[in-house]
Amino acid sequence: MARFKSIAPQELTDNTFKLIGSDWGLVTAGDSESFNTMTISWGGLGVLWNKPVAFTFIRPQRYTFEFLEKKGVFTISFFDEGYRKALGLCGSKSGRDVDKVRETGLTPAFTRDGAPYFEEARLVLVCKKLYAQSFGEESVIENAAVLPNYNGDDWHKMYIGEILEVLKK
Repeated sequence: MARFKSIAPQELTDNTFKLIGSDWGLVTAGDSESFNTMTISWGGLGVLWNKPVAFTFIRPQRYTFEFLEKKGVFTISFFDEGYRKALGLCGSKSGRDVDKVRETGLTPAFTRDGAPYFEEARLVLVCKKLYAQSFGEESVIENAAVLPNYNGDDWHKMYIGEILEVLKK
């Protein structure tokens, strides 16, 4: 299996609109004893508070939410197109009901901090939580753009993480 090399966040050359919005990724949190992963297609990369950051959005009903709430470090893994089926499963099945690692055949690996990611990824962002805030209807400015994404009390929580390390194949 190809080895990862660590690069600076400033060395990323991927189009982040394609990377997150079209290619998707897996956000994973927990540790070697227990973790969960889920597919994301909302988020971004940038600079905030003079730090390179990644941000993503998770609904409280998702099993991965529990792990993100408990742990200070999470990862976002990106894959080649050949893993689309695995990403589809991780976005449509709950880790409460299905062993996603067994079902997808993905191989867990762990950072120095113990955060889980997957050996098959081509790119991994290792992130330390800096900020989290729940969305709510009271903050919506453009109803027509936002409200169709929500049914009642299922508003996302935004997580902003400092990118501590970028692992690239």
